[in-house]
Amino acid sequence: MTKSTRPSDGGRADRAEGADIQAVSRVSQILSLFEPATPEVTAGEVAERLGLNRTTAYRYCTSLVAAGMLERSGEGGYVPGALLLQLGAFAIGHRRVINLAPRHMRALSRGTRCSVVLSLWGLTGPVVSRVEENLSAVVVVSVRVGSHLPLDTAQSKVFLAYHADQLSMERLVANLPDQAREELRAEVERVRDVGHCSGMTTPGVVAVAAPVFDEYGICATIAIVGPDNTLAMSDDAPELRVVVDTARELTHELGGHYRPDDRA
Repeated sequence: MTKSTRPSDGGRADRAEGADIQAVSRVSQILSLFEPATPEVTAGEVAERLGLNRTTAYRYCTSLVAAGMLERSGEGGYVPGALLLQLGAFAIGHRRVINLAPRHMRALSRGTRCSVVLSLWGLTGPVVSRVEENLSAVVVVSVRVGSHLPLDTAQSKVFLAYHADQLSMERLVANLPDQAREELRAEVERVRDVGHCSGMTTPGVVAVAAPVFDEYGICATIAIVGPDNTLAMSDDAPELRVVVDTARELTHELGGHYRPDDRA
């Protein structure tokens, strides 16, 4: 007599839960493909960029259309749907820093004659949320709202230094090649020491960034960007002090403290 072995209900539940988590992760990856440079994707592009077969990618996209997260475009691709737009507007509306920052950004732009960028943390890095350009300058550095900033930017290093979830930050850094990872860790440690960051990731363009805190911790970074022949990266640059003072003022208006060790 043979004895058949059947999986318990608990085993089936575990597998179902794992499948659900994987599906949520996959949806997050698909939605993360959208950015200003990629306002629309096709199922084929989803498959190629995420390593899926086309049938699986198509099924995910059509399911997201049914859920209101995506919509079909006139070109046959997919664009963010009404539900995402509604949730995005709701989330931004509840970020007080978005409402309070413009006045400070305008003053900072006038005082430094640079473009000013406010960034919030997205899924895997800062996302440009507001930009104030100084149109009186001879050379204007333009940054698109909605841009995802890479980890080697000044704004990213500030977030990596002060983000409450340091375990997640370390996971992001761990994905980099060995030399880049160690260099970034050293730079992030320096940000913790001095409380700001200056850098050049785009040739000829300098960014000077400082953290903005609310009562829960870092909520944004504020940065000025300009040509390297007009904006210095040194710690004694006068523009740096203006950026830090602006970040401190906005932090106090939000009810936060400008760094745990700096309550001035």
